[in-house]
Amino acid sequence: MDTQNGPGNAGPSSLPVFTSDTCDAELDEMMKNAERASNFLKAISHEGRLMILCHLASGEKSVTELEELLSARQAAVSQQLSRLRLEGLVKPRREGKTIYYSLCDERSTRIIEVVYDLFCKPTDVG
Repeated sequence: MDTQNGPGNAGPSSLPVFTSDTCDAELDEMMKNAERASNFLKAISHEGRLMILCHLASGEKSVTELEELLSARQAAVSQQLSRLRLEGLVKPRREGKTIYYSLCDERSTRIIEVVYDLFCKPTDVG
């Protein structure tokens, strides 16, 4: 597996290039990684789940806070949190009767930043 120059990049890209010489072990590893990436992207492909991740990117929130921020019913928010939890993107913390959620790791924050830059960031119109 080689790397190549990406579009507009002076240096080598971190993206792999597979050739007919690529060994089966590398292809198997790539397939496993593709499956993980696919599951991650499916988990964030719902507007409600994406909005939950956006809100959690700024810090931990209770289910009630998320309901208010999303203007959604508790059942709908809980269903989306359950999917995000199943995929390992959010983690709960109980304090008395209140459940708080936060992001599990940097993957969600990084993807939210990319989505924001690509779709939400105001652009200068000249």
